[in-house]
This record gives sequence, C-alpha cells and structure tokens, in this order.
Amino acid sequence: MSEPMAIAHVRKVAVQELYPELKKIPTFSQTSHHDLACLGDLEILEVPADVPILHPGDSPDYFWMVLRGGVRVYKTEKDGSTIFVTAAKEGDTFGEVPILAGTSRVHVTVESTADCTLARVPQERFWRLMATCPTVRNIILKNMSRRLEAHTALTLHREKLISLGTLAAGLMHELNNPGTAAKRAASQLRDNMTRLQEISLRMTRTRLSEEQILCLHQLLAEAFAAQKKPQAMSSLDEADAQEALAEWLEGIGVTNAWKLAPTLVAAGWTQQDIECTHHAFPPEILSDALNWLEAVISNIQLVGTIEESITRVTDLVMAVKKYAYEDKNKEHKLDIHDTLRSTLTILGHKFRHKQIAIEKQFSPDVPVLTTCGTGISQVWTNLLDNAIDASPEGGKITIRTWTEGKWVCVGIADRGPGIPPEHRDKVFEPFFTTKPVGVGTGLGLDIAHRVVTGHYNGQIGFTTEAGKTEFIVKLPIEKAAL
Repeated sequence: MSEPMAIAHVRKVAVQELYPELKKIPTFSQTSHHDLACLGDLEILEVPADVPILHPGDSPDYFWMVLRGGVRVYKTEKDGSTIFVTAAKEGDTFGEVPILAGTSRVHVTVESTADCTLARVPQERFWRLMATCPTVRNIILKNMSRRLEAHTALTLHREKLISLGTLAAGLMHELNNPGTAAKRAASQLRDNMTRLQEISLRMTRTRLSEEQILCLHQLLAEAFAAQKKPQAMSSLDEADAQEALAEWLEGIGVTNAWKLAPTLVAAGWTQQDIECTHHAFPPEILSDALNWLEAVISNIQLVGTIEESITRVTDLVMAVKKYAYEDKNKEHKLDIHDTLRSTLTILGHKFRHKQIAIEKQFSPDVPVLTTCGTGISQVWTNLLDNAIDASPEGGKITIRTWTEGKWVCVGIADRGPGIPPEHRDKVFEPFFTTKPVGVGTGLGLDIAHRVVTGHYNGQIGFTTEAGKTEFIVKLPIEKAAL
C-alpha cells in the first residue's frame, strides 16, 4: 500500500502503552489487556489535514483507528463527480469492510479532514484479534453490516436518481417535438389569420353574385366537413398531384399557384373540387377566392396540428402518471399491457436513438390482475433498458404476453450477443454488471428480481443463446399480496 503523503511522523508503539486510549474507542471499550495483547506493536501516524490516506486501488492491508481528528471517505465517479460515503471521527474505526469482504483493492478515497492521529493494525493481527476476542468481533461485524447497509442504500438512491434522470431526459425529448410543432403551427396560424383578413377585406369591395356566394358556401362546407379525409398517397403520387394542380391553377391565372397546390392536395382536394371557382369568378378576383380557400384549409390543418400536439403531451403526462403512480399496500387493478405501453412511451427516445424496432405480440387473453404489488413499471424499465444496451444498431426487441396455467407471462427478447455462460449464474446478484465502469450499477436486474418475487409472488428467469436473450416474467393471476 502506498504511504500517505506529507505524513509528519510514523512511529511504532506497544499496545500496552496505548491501552488507556484504546479503551476510549467503543470497539475496544469492553476488552482487557489480555484481549488486545495479540495486536503487538501498533503504527501511529500523524497526518495533516486534507491529506489522502488511502487511494482507489490500494491494498486493504490495515485496520484503522482514529485517536484524534477525523477522516472522510468518498468515491470518485467516472465523470469526475464525488459521492460522499461516510466519515470517521475520534473514537471510530474503519477499514474492516474490504478485509472481511476479501477484496484485493479499495475503491474509495480516505482523506483526513483535520490534523489527526491514526493507529493501524496489520491485516494478519486483525484476523488474530477477530479469532480470539468475541466481544470485538461482534462489534466489528455489526459495524460492517451497518456500513454495507448504508452503502447499499446510497447505491440504490443513486440508481433511483439515474432512473429519474433517464426519465426526465426522455420526457424532454418526447415533449420537445409536440411542443415545437404546436408553437410553429400557432405562429403560422397567426400569419394565416392576417392574410385571411386582408383577402376578405379585398373581396368585400366586390359585389358577389348569387353563383359566387353559393360556390364559396359549398367550398367552405366541404372544408369543414369532418368526414372529408385525404386519401393516402405515396410521396411520388403526392408530388405528381401537386404539380398537376399547380399547373392547372397557373393556367387559369391564379397567383401563388405553387403555394396553394400543396395545401389543397394535402387536404385531399382535386381540380374537380374547385372547378366551380373557375366558372363563377372573373380573373380579377379568382386568385383572391382561391387564396381565401387555401388560407381557410391551412387554418383547419394548423388547428389539427395543435390539437394533435396537445393530445401527444396529454398522452405523455398520462403515461408518466401510470408509470410513476403506485397505490402502495392497497389492492388495485393491474393492466399488464397498459404498464408496458406506458414504459415504451417513456423510453421512446432510447429506441429511436439506436433505431430499434419494437415488435409487440400482446395476447388478448391476458386478464387484468388484482394485486397489492407495486413497482412493475420499474421491472419493465430495467429489462427494456438492458435489452436496448444489448441490441445492435437498427435491431429489434420483441415483447410478448401470454397466459400459462395460473400465470400471466411477459417476455422481453433482444437480438444481442447473448449472456456468456460464466455470467449466467450471477445476473440477478446485486452489483454484478458487465457494463463499463460508471455505466451500470449492477442493480437493475436485482431490483427487477426483488419486485417480481417479493411484491408479486412471481417468477423471473431468462433463456439465452447467441443472437437472442429473452427475460420472462411470470405474475400470478390470483391476487398477490405484498
């Protein structure tokens, strides 16, 4: 292990000389001289403030005691951010976790927070103390258990924050498109209203005949007819139709013909639909009549765009509500297909980013469950997130549902490389991950396993081979209690 930098003094002291100070440490408060005799000589370190004592990658060679001052323990993430793990003050001990866990390297930084005096015990003497002094052993094991619980809670909290960040990023992606579309449509609608007013004022200066008024009424009625739906056309057919209509409009003397044609064709209008204008209006007001019609149709289309955008935003809000809402410990109905669709909506941007196709094979026979379980959306999120990571660019993920005896089954399959044989027994273990450092926490499948088995009394497993991995979740059709 590398020595602390800028340590003023290191000396060896017999444990008998330190016994009065060690008795002040809770870990050793109930020990006798005989209990601590196995420690032999202790190394005493005088460490100035803000000096690293342990670095990530150091060997856990010592068990440490804080005789004066204090230290803090933190972890540096891949992105350079630091996460506070714990602190040790005067009378505390640290360093037992990596020794007892059998790790060969520490993964945290230990740094003095003030001028401090530390005592350290080599690993072999620490093991001797653990073997010969049950009182100390019990206290140290309790400390280790408490610290592992705190570390797990911290990691779970970070996992939730990462999930929240992913959710927020997904929402920003999803909300940006309808928001931008609605804003653009509103701006165009304002311009159209101005243009429509100008055309209408010009047309009021001309006394319209009965034929002209009838033609305008007929066109207006058709424009607002709810049943008038444009016929689907290929891009090539649509371009040909626009060109043909623009040429006809230009031929009868209509200004802005090439601007009018795309709007009219997009709304399903043809030359026959506006033929009455050619016969009813003289050339001097024909352009105004058709530009007026185009402005009305364009306004209807823009209002439709705004309605669609707002509907999309509402759908997203509902998806998030269904995704996040949990009626904890209360019996409620659970529509598996509904939760899957909501999760797919939330993760939509991730599928589009890798151009992954989603194939849904939802069985109509799957019943709505009555359950007290919660957290199923988090299960789908973790499984789909892993499937996305495993899938190649432009791949496909298949989601299927079916019933099997007393179970409702959900399968989520990717076309990735498969899980290597040496990893298959560990996939549901907490903190196990094959993802790069800083990318995966190793808790996604552990959380999924705990939710399915613990909250729903269900089962979760997988099948894997080269080119396909499918995780299968089975939930009981009969009421599952938390």
